[in-house]
Amino acid sequence: MKKPFRSLLKIRFGDIDRAGIVYYPRFMHYFHVALEEFFVHELDIEYHTVVEKYRLGLPTVHLETDFSRPFSYGDDIEVEVSVRHIGRSSIAFGYRVFKEGESDARIVAHNVTVCLDMDSFKKVPIPDWLKKRLEKEAGGKTG
Repeated sequence: MKKPFRSLLKIRFGDIDRAGIVYYPRFMHYFHVALEEFFVHELDIEYHTVVEKYRLGLPTVHLETDFSRPFSYGDDIEVEVSVRHIGRSSIAFGYRVFKEGESDARIVAHNVTVCLDMDSFKKVPIPDWLKKRLEKEAGGKTG
């Protein structure tokens, strides 16, 4: 079985709040950074190429996140990205965030994106070239 993709990040000073822990909206940014890395390393295409060349946007239309333990300045983290479901025009991505070296995720999340034509801002079906790449990573989780 293929090992899930993980992006390595470091908690920076600008990411923490007065309590000394990561301000929770920063994790939405971490998810997107990891997703961009996932596109490069697993789908073999730069995310900006999808947007600029293919004129395909993937805005989030739904997001759920559960937090169990905080992260602090200087922590090295791993953001795991998976393809949870592929619909006609939507893609659900899963995220798990670990402190490097730990086996239990401190954050578990998922978001649903919709394929959007960047010129008309209308929902479109997932193009075949992208769907094939996603299906390879999803392990049959299509719909």
